[in-house]
Amino acid sequence: MDDSTLWWLLAGAMVVAELLTGTVYLLMLALGAAAGALVAHAGLAQPLQMVLAAVVGGAAVVLCHWRRRRRPGDLPARADRSVNLDVGEIVQIAGWNPDGTATVRYRGAQWTAIHRPGTTPRPGAHRVAELVGSRLLVDPV
Repeated sequence: MDDSTLWWLLAGAMVVAELLTGTVYLLMLALGAAAGALVAHAGLAQPLQMVLAAVVGGAAVVLCHWRRRRRPGDLPARADRSVNLDVGEIVQIAGWNPDGTATVRYRGAQWTAIHRPGTTPRPGAHRVAELVGSRLLVDPV
């Protein structure tokens, strides 16, 4: 069996393992195995195939990891509209209590609303930013 065939089988096995486990990094290592297969097709020696496969796979893993770290983090579930349908809804606040809370009628029930720290509470329309326990954290519209 040719070296290139072994490299292609290894790349395929890594893709199958990735599909079973859901880790993206195995795909990056499969890229390295594919690079080893291409180098084997070119006729380079087996040690060079291994070095190139390791360099390409390792570089792909590092690049993927670096890129994922630079991506902004996901919203917490309490502030994510796709998880909590209350986020983004508008509520009317008639007045604020001295303790920084307000009572609002929302979805047919009484809720306690709190304002974001550092903002001055004022009456009027507010957008629900997230749920903090059973309280609505609101921002002015």
